[in-house]
Amino acid sequence: MAAVNIRQLLERWERSGELLHIRREVDPRFELGAVVKAVKGKQPLMFEKVKGYSGLMTVGLGGSKELIADSLDMTPAELLPGLVAAIVSPTPTRLVEQAPVHEKVITSRISLKELFPVCTYHAEDSGAYYVSGVMVVKGEDGRKRYTSIRRMQLLEGNRTGILISSPELFQQYKDFEARGEPLEVAFMFGVVPAVVLASQISTHLFHTDKLEVASALLGHPLEVVRCRTVDLEVLAEAEVVFEGRILPGIREPEGPFGELGGYYGPRTEQPVVEISAVTHRNQPIWQTILPASYEEKLPMAISREIALLSSVRQVVPGVKDVHITMGGVGRYHAVIQIRKVQEGDGKTALLAAFAGDKDLKHVVVVDDDVNLLDPLDVEWAIATRVQADLDLFIVPGAKGSPLEPSHNLRGVSAKMGIDATCPLTHKEQYRRTHIPGQDEIRLEDYV
Repeated sequence: MAAVNIRQLLERWERSGELLHIRREVDPRFELGAVVKAVKGKQPLMFEKVKGYSGLMTVGLGGSKELIADSLDMTPAELLPGLVAAIVSPTPTRLVEQAPVHEKVITSRISLKELFPVCTYHAEDSGAYYVSGVMVVKGEDGRKRYTSIRRMQLLEGNRTGILISSPELFQQYKDFEARGEPLEVAFMFGVVPAVVLASQISTHLFHTDKLEVASALLGHPLEVVRCRTVDLEVLAEAEVVFEGRILPGIREPEGPFGELGGYYGPRTEQPVVEISAVTHRNQPIWQTILPASYEEKLPMAISREIALLSSVRQVVPGVKDVHITMGGVGRYHAVIQIRKVQEGDGKTALLAAFAGDKDLKHVVVVDDDVNLLDPLDVEWAIATRVQADLDLFIVPGAKGSPLEPSHNLRGVSAKMGIDATCPLTHKEQYRRTHIPGQDEIRLEDYV
Protein backbone atom coordinates (compact mmCIF):
# COMPACT_ATOMS: atom_id res chain seq x y z
CA MET A 1 0.00 0.00 0.00
CA ALA A 2 1.24 3.49 -0.85
CA ALA A 3 2.40 5.62 2.08
CA VAL A 4 -0.10 8.39 2.93
CA ASN A 5 2.29 10.40 5.13
CA ILE A 6 6.00 11.08 5.03
CA ARG A 7 6.73 9.09 8.19
CA GLN A 8 5.50 5.91 6.52
CA LEU A 9 7.42 6.80 3.38
CA LEU A 10 10.68 7.54 5.20
CA GLU A 11 10.40 4.27 7.15
CA ARG A 12 9.92 2.44 3.87
CA TRP A 13 12.99 4.03 2.30
CA GLU A 14 14.95 3.46 5.49
CA ARG A 15 14.31 -0.27 5.12
CA SER A 16 15.17 -0.28 1.41
CA GLY A 17 18.37 1.75 1.89
CA GLU A 18 17.18 4.71 -0.19
CA LEU A 19 17.29 7.19 2.70
CA LEU A 20 20.68 8.77 3.37
CA HIS A 21 21.27 10.21 6.85
CA ILE A 22 23.32 13.42 7.13
CA ARG A 23 24.69 13.25 10.67
CA ARG A 24 27.07 16.22 10.61
CA GLU A 25 25.54 19.54 11.64
CA VAL A 26 24.73 21.81 8.70
CA ASP A 27 23.99 25.53 8.53
CA PRO A 28 20.62 26.39 6.91
CA ARG A 29 22.37 29.37 5.32
CA PHE A 30 23.93 27.96 2.10
CA GLU A 31 25.46 24.77 3.56
CA LEU A 32 22.30 22.67 3.66
CA GLY A 33 21.45 23.60 0.08
CA ALA A 34 24.99 22.80 -1.03
CA VAL A 35 24.72 19.31 0.43
CA VAL A 36 21.40 18.72 -1.35
CA LYS A 37 22.82 20.03 -4.63
CA ALA A 38 25.63 17.47 -4.40
CA VAL A 39 23.00 14.81 -5.14
CA LYS A 40 20.92 17.18 -7.37
CA GLY A 41 17.92 16.67 -5.11
CA LYS A 42 17.59 13.14 -6.53
CA GLN A 43 18.08 11.19 -3.29
CA PRO A 44 16.06 11.28 -0.07
CA LEU A 45 18.13 12.89 2.70
CA MET A 46 17.50 13.14 6.42
CA PHE A 47 19.36 15.94 8.18
CA GLU A 48 19.77 15.02 11.83
CA LYS A 49 21.34 18.31 12.98
CA VAL A 50 20.42 21.70 11.53
CA LYS A 51 22.26 24.57 13.19
CA GLY A 52 20.04 26.53 15.56
CA TYR A 53 17.20 24.02 15.60
CA SER A 54 16.23 20.71 17.13
CA GLY A 55 14.40 18.01 15.25
CA LEU A 56 14.79 16.30 11.90
CA MET A 57 14.63 17.79 8.43
CA THR A 58 14.13 15.91 5.15
CA VAL A 59 14.57 16.77 1.48
CA GLY A 60 14.64 14.94 -1.85
CA LEU A 61 11.48 12.85 -1.56
CA GLY A 62 10.46 13.33 -5.18
CA GLY A 63 13.67 13.87 -7.11
CA SER A 64 13.36 10.99 -9.60
CA LYS A 65 10.58 9.20 -11.45
CA GLU A 66 11.67 6.01 -9.73
CA LEU A 67 11.20 7.57 -6.28
CA ILE A 68 7.85 9.16 -7.11
CA ALA A 69 6.59 5.94 -8.67
CA ASP A 70 7.80 3.87 -5.72
CA SER A 71 6.00 6.19 -3.30
CA LEU A 72 2.81 5.39 -5.21
CA ASP A 73 3.45 1.63 -5.53
CA MET A 74 3.84 2.09 -9.28
CA THR A 75 6.56 1.57 -11.86
CA PRO A 76 7.94 4.65 -13.67
CA ALA A 77 6.11 3.55 -16.82
CA GLU A 78 2.81 3.60 -14.91
CA LEU A 79 3.32 7.12 -13.58
CA LEU A 80 1.90 9.18 -16.46
CA PRO A 81 -1.11 6.90 -17.15
CA GLY A 82 -1.72 6.75 -13.39
CA LEU A 83 -1.82 10.55 -13.12
CA VAL A 84 -4.18 10.78 -16.11
CA ALA A 85 -6.50 8.23 -14.47
CA ALA A 86 -6.40 10.16 -11.18
CA ILE A 87 -7.37 13.39 -12.94
CA VAL A 88 -10.24 11.68 -14.78
CA SER A 89 -11.48 9.82 -11.67
CA PRO A 90 -10.42 11.68 -8.50
CA THR A 91 -11.10 10.22 -5.05
CA PRO A 92 -12.89 12.49 -2.53
CA THR A 93 -11.01 13.32 0.68
CA ARG A 94 -12.45 12.38 4.06
CA LEU A 95 -13.09 15.07 6.69
CA VAL A 96 -12.07 14.16 10.26
CA GLU A 97 -12.55 16.00 13.52
CA GLN A 98 -9.15 15.27 15.11
CA ALA A 99 -5.81 15.04 13.38
CA PRO A 100 -2.09 14.50 14.07
CA VAL A 101 -1.31 17.92 12.59
CA HIS A 102 -3.25 19.48 15.51
CA GLU A 103 -1.23 17.78 18.23
CA LYS A 104 0.39 21.18 18.79
CA VAL A 105 -1.41 24.46 18.04
CA ILE A 106 0.27 27.89 18.30
CA THR A 107 -1.90 30.98 17.88
CA SER A 108 -0.09 33.67 19.86
CA ARG A 109 3.37 35.24 19.89
CA ILE A 110 4.29 33.45 16.67
CA SER A 111 7.93 33.90 15.67
CA LEU A 112 8.37 31.82 12.53
CA LYS A 113 12.16 32.01 12.53
CA GLU A 114 12.33 30.28 15.92
CA LEU A 115 10.06 27.36 15.04
CA PHE A 116 11.55 25.56 12.04
CA PRO A 117 14.66 25.83 9.84
CA VAL A 118 14.27 28.38 7.08
CA CYS A 119 17.02 28.23 4.49
CA THR A 120 18.94 30.72 2.42
CA TYR A 121 19.84 28.84 -0.76
CA HIS A 122 21.82 30.98 -3.21
CA ALA A 123 24.50 33.64 -2.76
CA GLU A 124 22.40 36.59 -3.92
CA ASP A 125 19.02 35.53 -2.52
CA SER A 126 17.44 38.43 -0.67
CA GLY A 127 16.88 36.36 2.46
CA ALA A 128 15.66 33.08 3.88
CA TYR A 129 12.74 31.36 2.14
CA TYR A 130 10.09 28.71 2.63
CA VAL A 131 9.86 26.93 -0.71
CA SER A 132 8.05 23.64 -0.06
CA GLY A 133 4.73 24.78 1.39
CA VAL A 134 1.75 23.40 -0.53
CA MET A 135 -0.70 26.29 -0.38
CA VAL A 136 -4.43 25.67 0.00
CA VAL A 137 -6.95 28.35 -1.00
CA LYS A 138 -10.64 28.34 -1.88
CA GLY A 139 -11.82 29.41 -5.30
CA GLU A 140 -13.93 32.48 -5.96
CA ASP A 141 -17.05 30.36 -5.39
CA GLY A 142 -15.92 29.75 -1.80
CA ARG A 143 -16.11 25.97 -2.18
CA LYS A 144 -13.53 24.34 -4.42
CA ARG A 145 -10.01 23.89 -3.01
CA TYR A 146 -6.92 24.74 -5.02
CA THR A 147 -3.37 23.73 -4.11
CA SER A 148 -0.05 24.96 -5.45
CA ILE A 149 3.48 25.58 -4.19
CA ARG A 150 4.41 29.21 -3.55
CA ARG A 151 7.68 30.60 -2.26
CA MET A 152 7.54 32.76 0.86
CA GLN A 153 10.32 35.08 2.00
CA LEU A 154 10.70 35.24 5.78
CA LEU A 155 9.97 38.69 7.18
CA GLU A 156 9.67 39.68 10.83
CA GLY A 157 7.63 37.82 13.44
CA ASN A 158 4.64 36.07 11.92
CA ARG A 159 4.87 37.60 8.44
CA THR A 160 6.24 36.40 5.13
CA GLY A 161 6.24 37.73 1.61
CA ILE A 162 4.67 35.60 -1.11
CA LEU A 163 5.16 35.37 -4.86
CA ILE A 164 1.92 34.50 -6.67
CA SER A 165 2.97 33.61 -10.21
CA SER A 166 -0.41 32.15 -11.22
CA PRO A 167 -2.41 34.83 -13.11
CA GLU A 168 -5.71 33.29 -11.97
CA LEU A 169 -4.73 33.21 -8.30
CA PHE A 170 -3.24 36.69 -8.39
CA GLN A 171 -6.47 38.01 -9.93
CA GLN A 172 -8.42 36.35 -7.13
CA TYR A 173 -6.21 38.07 -4.57
CA LYS A 174 -6.69 41.40 -6.40
CA ASP A 175 -10.46 40.94 -6.29
CA PHE A 176 -10.30 40.44 -2.51
CA GLU A 177 -7.94 43.39 -2.19
CA ALA A 178 -10.32 45.64 -4.12
CA ARG A 179 -12.95 44.88 -1.47
CA GLY A 180 -10.42 45.51 1.33
CA GLU A 181 -10.52 41.85 2.35
CA PRO A 182 -7.64 39.46 3.06
CA LEU A 183 -7.41 36.14 1.19
CA GLU A 184 -7.34 33.15 3.54
CA VAL A 185 -4.56 30.65 2.90
CA ALA A 186 -2.89 27.65 4.51
CA PHE A 187 0.49 26.09 3.77
CA MET A 188 1.17 22.37 4.31
CA PHE A 189 4.72 21.16 4.96
CA GLY A 190 5.82 17.55 5.21
CA VAL A 191 3.64 15.83 2.60
CA VAL A 192 4.11 12.81 0.32
CA PRO A 193 5.16 13.20 -3.35
CA ALA A 194 1.61 12.47 -4.56
CA VAL A 195 0.41 15.73 -3.00
CA VAL A 196 3.26 17.73 -4.55
CA LEU A 197 2.75 16.08 -7.96
CA ALA A 198 -1.00 16.71 -7.95
CA SER A 199 -0.44 20.34 -6.92
CA GLN A 200 1.39 20.96 -10.21
CA ILE A 201 -1.39 20.00 -12.61
CA SER A 202 -2.93 22.88 -14.53
CA THR A 203 -6.11 24.12 -12.87
CA HIS A 204 -7.42 25.87 -15.99
CA LEU A 205 -6.95 22.70 -18.08
CA PHE A 206 -8.14 20.15 -15.52
CA HIS A 207 -10.93 21.57 -13.35
CA THR A 208 -10.54 19.25 -10.40
CA ASP A 209 -9.62 19.30 -6.73
CA LYS A 210 -5.92 18.48 -6.56
CA LEU A 211 -6.13 16.86 -3.12
CA GLU A 212 -8.70 14.48 -4.59
CA VAL A 213 -6.27 13.75 -7.45
CA ALA A 214 -3.60 12.93 -4.85
CA SER A 215 -6.06 10.62 -3.07
CA ALA A 216 -6.69 8.76 -6.32
CA LEU A 217 -2.95 8.47 -6.99
CA LEU A 218 -2.47 6.91 -3.55
CA GLY A 219 -5.48 4.63 -3.92
CA HIS A 220 -6.75 5.85 -0.57
CA PRO A 221 -8.90 8.83 0.50
CA LEU A 222 -6.67 11.39 2.18
CA GLU A 223 -8.00 12.68 5.49
CA VAL A 224 -8.44 16.43 5.91
CA VAL A 225 -9.20 18.55 8.96
CA ARG A 226 -10.55 22.07 9.34
CA CYS A 227 -8.02 24.76 10.15
CA ARG A 228 -8.21 26.50 13.52
CA THR A 229 -8.14 30.16 12.42
CA VAL A 230 -9.17 30.19 8.74
CA ASP A 231 -12.03 28.55 6.84
CA LEU A 232 -9.94 25.96 5.00
CA GLU A 233 -9.20 22.24 5.13
CA VAL A 234 -5.69 20.79 5.24
CA LEU A 235 -4.18 17.32 5.31
CA ALA A 236 -4.67 15.67 8.67
CA GLU A 237 -1.27 13.96 8.43
CA ALA A 238 0.82 16.87 7.20
CA GLU A 239 3.76 17.46 9.52
CA VAL A 240 3.26 21.24 9.81
CA VAL A 241 0.62 23.75 8.69
CA PHE A 242 0.83 27.55 8.59
CA GLU A 243 -2.59 29.23 8.62
CA GLY A 244 -2.96 32.85 7.61
CA ARG A 245 -4.18 35.60 5.33
CA ILE A 246 -2.68 37.47 2.39
CA LEU A 247 -3.18 41.07 3.45
CA PRO A 248 -4.79 43.67 1.17
CA GLY A 249 -2.96 46.86 0.27
CA ILE A 250 0.47 45.84 1.61
CA ARG A 251 3.58 45.13 -0.45
CA GLU A 252 7.15 44.35 0.60
CA PRO A 253 10.32 44.00 -1.52
CA GLU A 254 10.88 40.37 -2.61
CA GLY A 255 13.92 38.96 -4.37
CA PRO A 256 16.31 38.54 -5.97
CA PHE A 257 15.89 34.79 -5.74
CA GLY A 258 17.57 31.86 -7.53
CA GLU A 259 14.88 30.84 -10.04
CA LEU A 260 14.02 27.61 -11.83
CA GLY A 261 16.24 28.30 -14.82
CA GLY A 262 19.39 28.82 -12.78
CA TYR A 263 19.36 32.63 -12.83
CA TYR A 264 18.30 35.22 -10.27
CA GLY A 265 14.84 36.69 -10.58
CA PRO A 266 14.52 40.48 -10.01
CA ARG A 267 13.57 42.35 -6.85
CA THR A 268 9.89 43.25 -6.97
CA GLU A 269 7.10 44.40 -4.65
CA GLN A 270 4.95 41.45 -3.55
CA PRO A 271 2.02 40.80 -1.16
CA VAL A 272 2.45 39.87 2.51
CA VAL A 273 1.07 36.89 4.44
CA GLU A 274 0.23 37.22 8.13
CA ILE A 275 0.34 33.83 9.85
CA SER A 276 -2.45 33.41 12.42
CA ALA A 277 -1.65 29.85 13.54
CA VAL A 278 1.06 27.21 13.28
CA THR A 279 -0.07 23.64 13.89
CA HIS A 280 2.11 20.55 13.82
CA ARG A 281 2.56 16.97 14.88
CA ASN A 282 4.55 16.07 17.96
CA GLN A 283 8.26 16.03 17.04
CA PRO A 284 7.51 17.20 13.49
CA ILE A 285 9.76 16.32 10.57
CA TRP A 286 10.44 19.53 8.67
CA GLN A 287 10.65 19.36 4.88
CA THR A 288 12.16 21.52 2.17
CA ILE A 289 12.88 21.35 -1.56
CA LEU A 290 16.08 22.71 -3.09
CA PRO A 291 15.08 25.36 -5.66
CA ALA A 292 15.88 24.36 -9.26
CA SER A 293 16.75 20.79 -8.21
CA TYR A 294 15.21 17.69 -9.76
CA GLU A 295 12.73 17.61 -6.88
CA GLU A 296 11.33 20.96 -8.01
CA LYS A 297 11.53 20.39 -11.77
CA LEU A 298 10.28 16.83 -12.07
CA PRO A 299 6.71 17.18 -10.71
CA MET A 300 6.24 20.23 -12.95
CA ALA A 301 7.54 18.30 -15.95
CA ILE A 302 5.30 15.29 -15.34
CA SER A 303 2.20 17.45 -14.97
CA ARG A 304 3.08 19.33 -18.16
CA GLU A 305 3.61 16.06 -20.02
CA ILE A 306 -0.06 15.22 -19.51
CA ALA A 307 -1.20 18.51 -21.05
CA LEU A 308 1.34 18.09 -23.89
CA LEU A 309 0.21 14.53 -24.64
CA SER A 310 -3.42 15.67 -24.71
CA SER A 311 -2.67 18.57 -27.08
CA VAL A 312 -0.71 16.47 -29.56
CA ARG A 313 -3.09 13.50 -29.47
CA GLN A 314 -5.94 15.67 -30.75
CA VAL A 315 -4.20 16.15 -34.11
CA VAL A 316 -1.71 13.25 -34.30
CA PRO A 317 -3.42 10.06 -33.06
CA GLY A 318 -0.16 8.16 -33.56
CA VAL A 319 1.60 9.96 -30.69
CA LYS A 320 3.20 7.31 -28.47
CA ASP A 321 4.82 9.26 -25.65
CA VAL A 322 6.14 12.67 -24.64
CA HIS A 323 9.02 13.79 -22.43
CA ILE A 324 9.79 17.21 -20.97
CA THR A 325 13.49 17.20 -20.21
CA MET A 326 15.38 18.12 -17.08
CA GLY A 327 18.04 19.85 -19.20
CA GLY A 328 15.27 22.19 -20.34
CA VAL A 329 14.56 22.83 -16.62
CA GLY A 330 11.40 20.74 -16.72
CA ARG A 331 9.60 23.37 -18.79
CA TYR A 332 11.24 24.62 -21.99
CA HIS A 333 12.33 21.52 -23.95
CA ALA A 334 10.27 18.51 -25.02
CA VAL A 335 10.65 15.35 -27.08
CA ILE A 336 7.60 13.78 -28.75
CA GLN A 337 7.59 10.18 -29.96
CA ILE A 338 5.12 9.31 -32.74
CA ARG A 339 4.20 6.45 -35.03
CA LYS A 340 4.35 8.36 -38.29
CA VAL A 341 1.50 7.53 -40.66
CA GLN A 342 1.46 10.50 -43.02
CA GLU A 343 4.02 13.03 -44.14
CA GLY A 344 3.49 16.15 -42.08
CA ASP A 345 2.70 14.28 -38.85
CA GLY A 346 5.96 15.46 -37.31
CA LYS A 347 5.39 19.14 -38.00
CA THR A 348 1.74 18.89 -36.99
CA ALA A 349 2.83 17.45 -33.64
CA LEU A 350 5.29 20.33 -33.20
CA LEU A 351 2.64 22.96 -33.91
CA ALA A 352 0.24 21.31 -31.46
CA ALA A 353 2.93 21.27 -28.78
CA PHE A 354 3.64 24.99 -29.09
CA ALA A 355 -0.07 25.83 -29.21
CA GLY A 356 -0.71 23.78 -26.06
CA ASP A 357 2.13 25.11 -23.88
CA LYS A 358 3.42 28.66 -24.31
CA ASP A 359 6.48 27.91 -22.15
CA LEU A 360 7.94 25.41 -24.62
CA LYS A 361 10.84 26.81 -26.67
CA HIS A 362 12.46 23.88 -28.46
CA VAL A 363 10.69 20.63 -29.35
CA VAL A 364 11.94 17.54 -31.19
CA VAL A 365 9.70 14.89 -32.75
CA VAL A 366 11.14 11.38 -33.20
CA ASP A 367 9.95 8.05 -34.57
CA ASP A 368 8.89 5.22 -32.27
CA ASP A 369 12.20 3.39 -32.74
CA VAL A 370 13.96 6.21 -30.84
CA ASN A 371 14.15 6.19 -27.04
CA LEU A 372 12.85 9.64 -26.16
CA LEU A 373 14.25 9.32 -22.60
CA ASP A 374 17.81 8.85 -23.91
CA PRO A 375 19.44 12.17 -24.89
CA LEU A 376 22.06 10.31 -26.96
CA ASP A 377 19.38 8.49 -28.97
CA VAL A 378 17.49 11.74 -29.57
CA GLU A 379 20.65 13.52 -30.66
CA TRP A 380 21.45 10.57 -32.96
CA ALA A 381 18.03 10.98 -34.61
CA ILE A 382 18.69 14.70 -35.12
CA ALA A 383 22.14 13.97 -36.53
CA THR A 384 21.01 11.29 -39.00
CA ARG A 385 17.42 12.18 -39.92
CA VAL A 386 17.31 15.98 -40.06
CA GLN A 387 18.10 18.41 -42.86
CA ALA A 388 17.79 21.87 -41.36
CA ASP A 389 16.33 23.51 -44.48
CA LEU A 390 13.55 20.89 -44.64
CA ASP A 391 12.96 19.68 -41.10
CA LEU A 392 13.44 22.72 -38.87
CA PHE A 393 11.19 25.73 -38.47
CA ILE A 394 11.24 28.83 -36.26
CA VAL A 395 8.28 30.87 -35.07
CA PRO A 396 9.52 34.31 -33.98
CA GLY A 397 7.85 36.71 -31.57
CA ALA A 398 5.65 34.27 -29.64
CA LYS A 399 4.61 34.21 -25.99
CA GLY A 400 7.06 32.50 -23.64
CA SER A 401 7.71 31.81 -20.00
CA PRO A 402 8.03 34.79 -17.65
CA LEU A 403 10.68 32.79 -15.75
CA GLU A 404 12.98 32.53 -18.78
CA PRO A 405 15.54 35.38 -18.93
CA SER A 406 15.91 35.63 -22.70
CA HIS A 407 12.13 36.01 -22.98
CA ASN A 408 12.01 38.70 -20.32
CA LEU A 409 14.73 40.77 -21.98
CA ARG A 410 12.82 40.83 -25.26
CA GLY A 411 9.20 40.42 -24.17
CA VAL A 412 8.65 37.56 -26.60
CA SER A 413 10.18 34.16 -27.37
CA ALA A 414 11.07 32.30 -30.54
CA LYS A 415 9.94 28.68 -30.92
CA MET A 416 12.05 26.08 -32.74
CA GLY A 417 10.63 22.78 -33.92
CA ILE A 418 12.79 19.93 -35.20
CA ASP A 419 11.16 17.09 -37.13
CA ALA A 420 13.59 14.21 -36.64
CA THR A 421 11.30 11.57 -38.16
CA CYS A 422 12.16 9.53 -41.21
CA PRO A 423 10.49 10.41 -44.54
CA LEU A 424 7.97 7.63 -45.24
CA THR A 425 9.06 7.35 -48.86
CA HIS A 426 12.58 6.36 -47.79
CA LYS A 427 11.80 4.29 -44.70
CA GLU A 428 13.96 1.38 -45.84
CA GLN A 429 17.07 3.55 -45.84
CA TYR A 430 16.59 4.24 -42.12
CA ARG A 431 16.66 0.67 -40.81
CA ARG A 432 18.66 0.64 -37.57
CA THR A 433 21.46 -1.87 -37.19
CA HIS A 434 20.95 -4.60 -34.62
CA ILE A 435 22.85 -7.66 -33.41
CA PRO A 436 20.58 -10.67 -32.79
CA GLY A 437 20.60 -11.59 -29.10
CA GLN A 438 22.16 -8.28 -28.02
CA ASP A 439 19.37 -7.44 -25.59
CA GLU A 440 19.82 -10.73 -23.73
CA ILE A 441 23.58 -10.47 -23.24
CA ARG A 442 24.79 -10.37 -19.61
CA LEU A 443 28.48 -9.53 -19.56
CA GLU A 444 29.01 -11.25 -16.21
CA ASP A 445 28.18 -14.56 -17.93
CA TYR A 446 31.25 -14.16 -20.14
CA VAL A 447 33.96 -13.25 -17.63
